[in-house]
Amino acid sequence: MVNTRRRKRIRFSKIYSFHCGKTSFEEEEHSQIGGPGFSRVVFSNEPEESETSVRKYPDNYVSTTKYTVATFVPKSLFEQFRRVANFYFLVTGILAFTSIAPYSVVSAVVPLIFVIGMSMLKEGIEDWRRQKQDVEVNNRKVKVHAGNGVFEVVEWRYLKVGDVVKVEKDEFFPADILLLASSYEDAVCYVETMNLDGETNLKLKQALEVTSSLLDDSSLSDFRATIRCEDPNASLYTFVGSMDYEGQQYPLTTQQLLLRDSKLRNTDYVYGTVIFTGQDTKVMQNATDPPSKRSRIEKKMDKVIYFLFAVLFLMAFVGSVAFGVATKEDLKNGVMKRWYLRPDNSKVFFDPKQTPLAAFFHLLTALMLYSYLIPISLYVSIEIVKVLQSHFINRDINMYCEEADKPAHARTSNLNEELGQVDTILSDKTGTLTCNSMEFIKCSVAGTAYGRGITEVERAMAKRKGSPLPNGLIPGSPLSVTFDDQDEAEDVVEAGSGIKGFNFKDERVMNGKWVDAPHSEVIQLFFQLLAVCHTVIPEVDEDTGKVSYEAESPDEAAFVIAARELGFEFYKRTQTSVSLHELDPISGQITDREYKILSILEFNSTRKRMSVIVQTEEGKIFLLSKGADNVMFSRLAPNGNDFEKQTRDHLNEYADAGLRTLVLAYREINEAEFREFDEKFNAARNSVSVDREALIEQVAETIERDLFLLGATAVEDKLQRGVPECIDKLAQAGIKIWVLTGDKMETAINIGFACSLLRQGMKQIIINLEAPEILTLEKMGDKNAITKASRESVLKQITDAKTQMDASASEAYALIMDGKSLAYALEDDMKNLFLELAIACASVICCRSSPKQKALVTRLVKNGTKKTTLAIGDGANDVGMLQEADIGVGISGVEGMQAVMSSDIAIAQFRFLERLLLVHGHYCYRRISSMICYFFYKNVVFGVTLFLFEAYASFSGQPAYNDWFLSLYNVLFTSLPAIALGVFDQDVSARYCLKFPLLYQEGVQNVLFSWLRILSWMFNGMCSGIITFFFCKLALSYQSFTHHGQPADMQIFGATMYTCVVWVVNCQMALFISYFTLIQHIVIWGGIALWYIFVVIYGAMSPYTSTTAYQVFVESLAPSLKYWVLTLFVVVSALVPYVTYSALQMRFLPMYHQMIQWIRLEGKTEDPEYCNMVRQRSIRHTTVGYTARVAASRRERRRTKG
Repeated sequence: MVNTRRRKRIRFSKIYSFHCGKTSFEEEEHSQIGGPGFSRVVFSNEPEESETSVRKYPDNYVSTTKYTVATFVPKSLFEQFRRVANFYFLVTGILAFTSIAPYSVVSAVVPLIFVIGMSMLKEGIEDWRRQKQDVEVNNRKVKVHAGNGVFEVVEWRYLKVGDVVKVEKDEFFPADILLLASSYEDAVCYVETMNLDGETNLKLKQALEVTSSLLDDSSLSDFRATIRCEDPNASLYTFVGSMDYEGQQYPLTTQQLLLRDSKLRNTDYVYGTVIFTGQDTKVMQNATDPPSKRSRIEKKMDKVIYFLFAVLFLMAFVGSVAFGVATKEDLKNGVMKRWYLRPDNSKVFFDPKQTPLAAFFHLLTALMLYSYLIPISLYVSIEIVKVLQSHFINRDINMYCEEADKPAHARTSNLNEELGQVDTILSDKTGTLTCNSMEFIKCSVAGTAYGRGITEVERAMAKRKGSPLPNGLIPGSPLSVTFDDQDEAEDVVEAGSGIKGFNFKDERVMNGKWVDAPHSEVIQLFFQLLAVCHTVIPEVDEDTGKVSYEAESPDEAAFVIAARELGFEFYKRTQTSVSLHELDPISGQITDREYKILSILEFNSTRKRMSVIVQTEEGKIFLLSKGADNVMFSRLAPNGNDFEKQTRDHLNEYADAGLRTLVLAYREINEAEFREFDEKFNAARNSVSVDREALIEQVAETIERDLFLLGATAVEDKLQRGVPECIDKLAQAGIKIWVLTGDKMETAINIGFACSLLRQGMKQIIINLEAPEILTLEKMGDKNAITKASRESVLKQITDAKTQMDASASEAYALIMDGKSLAYALEDDMKNLFLELAIACASVICCRSSPKQKALVTRLVKNGTKKTTLAIGDGANDVGMLQEADIGVGISGVEGMQAVMSSDIAIAQFRFLERLLLVHGHYCYRRISSMICYFFYKNVVFGVTLFLFEAYASFSGQPAYNDWFLSLYNVLFTSLPAIALGVFDQDVSARYCLKFPLLYQEGVQNVLFSWLRILSWMFNGMCSGIITFFFCKLALSYQSFTHHGQPADMQIFGATMYTCVVWVVNCQMALFISYFTLIQHIVIWGGIALWYIFVVIYGAMSPYTSTTAYQVFVESLAPSLKYWVLTLFVVVSALVPYVTYSALQMRFLPMYHQMIQWIRLEGKTEDPEYCNMVRQRSIRHTTVGYTARVAASRRERRRTKG
């Protein structure tokens, strides 16, 4: 019964495993098992084996939390007091317990506890959420072999190395497991690895043939094996090991390894033995913290805090010197100047005989008293603001992609303001600027071009040249339209077939007519190769009989679909064969043909090609190969390149049309040659060493040669919607855009024209290694000579380009460089020269770039320019670039989620970058900058009044205000308006941010958080503080304050001045805000009201509690008319300098956002001439984008007419 059921399911097992180890081996010279790094020994089905116990492998409990119950308090406190401001307040809090403190212990410690407590609470909540996830994961259940073929359900955390487990469909793997067998006869299983690498396509794994006979639970009762393999490491894509089973040793590869957190799909169950547990698993080995990124504003804020510390120490030092001088002169000849301090009977604090010591103690007192100059709640407030700003980004409906059902997602809130300061964008092309949704549109077979489709790039080329649209590059094409007929032409071409991945139209080969075409036998082999040479998995709908495909890349799917539509339908894959429905050119009927798969040489980024060796039904053996042109042409046989010239010409034309190309070739192999290759290939594949891939490549080189050219394919990867418009807006904003791509130079150039990154008339600086002398050296094969000549050539080209640019600085230049040249340009002795050239160009395109080169270029720009860089990409090859940049933006596209998982912010399409930067970036930068400046302003106002009062009180250390007035100033009465500013303020609306992109340059140039602006806000605070103090002092001195004739004492003076300070700083906020909301009204006026409520309630408490504030408002302040008049007068006077300066600046030297505010204020929002005048400031002929292109065309026409 079991066997019958298994045979029935075999039809779902559709893919041949390429690395199935079938051959046993003896110890060989390449084996490294048992050596350093390869010391793990696992006794399968014997977890209690004594040697396992000795080795003490970790259990399967996994913790991702930062803290434990025992370490939370000490570790989180350490994290908080690493900040210099918090540590300073800790020291002052400790000193508050001494007699030198100018205030009570409680008033000093409570605000610090509140601020630190809030930060610790946030940390604790985040860690508690992680701990909940850990508990859920560790308590998951899995079946474990308990002996005699019986499986028991246990929790994941109790798994041990060596346990045999049974994982069922749609369950996660609890540890790193060696696959032993599955519900399929050929021991394959399908695995989803989204949690590991973000990829959604299923991966196929296959057990060793020797263990595939473990059919059911009972067959495992006597199973024993010893596994020796590599030690725990972070490499997800490599595994080296061997298994001793029944006296034989078998090699193990990644094909047998099932990783923790991946999921079993399309397979009823698998058996496996646990290799790595807990922290040893590969997913946990990869669980390192991402690169720590801090915004430039945050780094600068630290410097401002240090500056305020310096000011604080200076104030304390000056006061201490003055106090020391005054104390020394207090008692002369028995005469006491400050008799109320009793210098004749004073302890050390006011003892004229111990002046230096008294001055030192005063210094400590002053350092505590002036601590209010440092904003204690600033860090907490910024964290709150950033979290709320991220929420706005996540909830923005204008950055929601309906097609993919994906909103924007700020994965970290640390870099919000950095979005408003981006100077350079480094972008991937495929899947980022383009859709990564490939359509088969053209091909070249036997020197003849087929396909009449017109690409977006060809349309852009036609617009550029002002010529009729191209006719598909084929003589006699029916499409020959002029520019006026463009819409009609697009309708004709885009009507297509309506089949995703297939936009090919040519009556010469469609509908079976290829049998009558010249070289029909080559055409037949061409499409057979497309249908056979791939790793696609077919799925047949049992109801309709239609075949759908699951491919690892969009290119693969497009090729298989094209072959199907042209008469070669791939419909079945087994362990050792692929089957096609194909057209028989002789009978004209559809026949079934089976191709036996003998070997597959997989594609990778180094090989840049893929090959399969197949045997036909007639017994012939063929090598079918496809790959990049620069790899394939060098492998052609001397008599196999009959169509090379025509194919190269077609490839150039396809590249000009922005198409991605591959070259197809084949060769027939005799059986003896294949047997020799197969023996070497199996030996290399079964070697247990870290250089296994190099050995396989060496063997592959021996067979992938002397090929016969068939032709080339061309697929279109269309631009994403809105890309040209987005690039235009970003260019108008003054942002430089670099494209780093692995495509051919011609393809990248033409995509650049299509998306307006390049434009007609822009001078192109092309740096490559195509010089005849270098090509000659490459043919000779002298590597040292090639390296030397290449380095000299790149250096000369860069130097000449700089000279050319210096001679005509007003021209717009584009730098285009290939990967080979880039490798030399990034060397230490040349990279700075390359960077100088690149940043002087309007746009930069680096072609044939490797992932490492992308990351190195990003690092060079970031470190070399010292400005904010943003990298954007969608694939695993972009991860290094995203992590290296100041901001990494991941596109949640076709290539999986690995880029998103490594990014700081995720968006669904490139066009959303426009709103992310120009709207959210500008707002976040402005809000955070203004908020920090305001924090410094209000603290300087408060600190100046404290300093001046102490100076007025002969630097005696007497504070002007009640203890709780001091403590609650930053925490209660003035912080909420600053937080509301950081969350809600807008200088202009989102529509105007997009209408006038140059507004973004305020962030790039950092005009809102420059030292000049920071110091000007501090100066404004100093002026407000001086005006507040002296006006209060003059108004309250030497005259009655109450209607009873009572003069103002220190309590009345302090409470009155405190009222004025609260009013001044809150009214300053009201004047500064550009965009009022109800919440801002509530927090500003509510903060003032809260002060009055507090002083009434606090003053009503017992004198022991309220001390100097006892009934001060009810009995002294409120009944006095002078108090209310003085408050009004001081507030108006203190704000006059700011209002005067703002009015003059707005009138005579407005900033760019103020100019836009004028447009709105004067009602000229609909005046196109006035708006265009303002907007023209953002259009410069050295930028890119279609707006700059139009402007350049107008200048050219004016110059021609002149």
